[in-house]
Amino acid sequence: MSGRPVVRGGIELSARNQLRGRVTAVTGDGIMAEVRLDIGGQELVAIITRASAERLGVRVGEELLAVIKSTEVMIGRD
Repeated sequence: MSGRPVVRGGIELSARNQLRGRVTAVTGDGIMAEVRLDIGGQELVAIITRASAERLGVRVGEELLAVIKSTEVMIGRD
C-alpha cells in the first residue's frame, strides 16, 4: 500500500495501518459483534459494536478494509 491515506467517502484517514481482507465469519452477541478477516492467510479478529456491523452490512465473503490505529503494539517470540 502506498504512503497515502485511503480515501473513503471523501474522508482521508490518518491511520497508516490499513489491511484488506475477506470476511470469514461474523458473530453477534448482545451489543458487540466479532468480525474475522482473512488477510493473506493470516486471521485478524475485530470486535465492533453490533450496530456498526449492521450499519456497514458486514457479510461473510465480502472484502473489507481493516484500519488499525493504536497507541500500543505488542510483539512476542515463540
